[in-house]
Amino acid sequence: MHHTALSPDPEDAPAQQLPAEPNLHDLHGREVKLLRETINQLLIMAKMQVQEKEKDKSDAFGLLIMQLREANQNLVLATFGAQDMQASAEATTVRQTEFLAMLAHELRNPLQPLAMANDLLAKKVDLDPQLAHVHGVIGRQVAHMARLIDDLLDASRVSSGKITLQLAPILLSDIIASAVEVGQASISLRQQVLSVSLPKEALVIEGDLVRLTQVFANLLINASKFTHEFGHIDIVVRRQDDLVEIAVSDDGAGIALDIQPFIFDLFTQGFRSLERAQGGLGIGLSLVRIITQLHGGTVDVFSAGVGFGSQFVLQLPLSSLAPLSQGMQAEPAACALPRRVLLIEDNADAAEMLALLLTQDGHHVDVRNDGPSGLRAALDATYDVIVCDIGLPGMDGFQVISATRAALVPPLPCFVAASGYSQLGEYDRAGEAGFDHYLVKPINIDALLKIITAKAPR
Repeated sequence: MHHTALSPDPEDAPAQQLPAEPNLHDLHGREVKLLRETINQLLIMAKMQVQEKEKDKSDAFGLLIMQLREANQNLVLATFGAQDMQASAEATTVRQTEFLAMLAHELRNPLQPLAMANDLLAKKVDLDPQLAHVHGVIGRQVAHMARLIDDLLDASRVSSGKITLQLAPILLSDIIASAVEVGQASISLRQQVLSVSLPKEALVIEGDLVRLTQVFANLLINASKFTHEFGHIDIVVRRQDDLVEIAVSDDGAGIALDIQPFIFDLFTQGFRSLERAQGGLGIGLSLVRIITQLHGGTVDVFSAGVGFGSQFVLQLPLSSLAPLSQGMQAEPAACALPRRVLLIEDNADAAEMLALLLTQDGHHVDVRNDGPSGLRAALDATYDVIVCDIGLPGMDGFQVISATRAALVPPLPCFVAASGYSQLGEYDRAGEAGFDHYLVKPINIDALLKIITAKAPR
């Protein structure tokens, strides 16, 4: 199954995970066992002393035995208390992860029609000079909201050590170019000057292009947030033996000295003005450090203090492998014939906007708003592509596609999942149910159109 998402975590990729935290329960258990053995030895010694000493001292030793027994009982109670606290903390973490996943899903659902409506607006910008500006504002805010949602989920993944990497040899210049493309909107909006200095030689890193792009995009967007209008941001790349050093510098607000030791901690933020112009969740820099460490690198921050700008310096190991071929042959032109598309989506606004976009592109679109009616439509007519939401009333998207695949005979339609969920488990379930592609809301319309036109008409 092919996965296309805003920030995918490919389930079939070689995964690297954060080092597992020590098992606090096991450590506590070993300490309790050692302490109880010590107490038992003291009890034995005390009993021996009682037998050996004269009668007038036996009462004192008897009192000592009682005290030791009481201490032993308290230790047992403390052990059970610690176990209960650990179980409660683990349950809280599970509930927090589930809540963040549900929150992301519920936030992505209203983003979907907004993004689709904005894509429709893009086709009308020539009707009024102000429409282009409105289209740009909506697009930037939808993208910003999508990034915040992704950050929420990444915060959960950081806490549970579930960030994964899809490793491949990639050019550092490609990583920087992708990051600049992501951060350019913020830089241009504030009319800042970005300078990029790369060595002439091609530098290759064995890493995850999506995640490393996220690292440098976070640094660029962060630099833009905390740098005044018309300010300067610099990216300087230098090779140092088997390492490459990338410095991202700005002449902006700087970082207070007392904040710098904690700047990479989750939810840590520096100075923010009362109007909260900088915004953010305090997650980006924590992700920068975690992802850099997963690639065998380091990241440090340097700032002389508030008002003196800041510099983030990353070091990453270089690879001797050749980068993967980007494909020298041009892609064949997509067939212009319209496709028959079945859209199963319970959000009426999202379904209407997406159907309008696909219709304007020349395709024939049928819409159903629940699982059972979507399944009936899939079995009653011939479709080239079925785009199906996961969370549907009556039957979920997994059940709809699984039943459709079981009932139809080849050639089958192309099955595309459209979901607000982006956890690894959802990708796995989608593949098992029979989806060919998985798109995370708000859907990238260009990616969807490419999938649709790649499917030969039936």
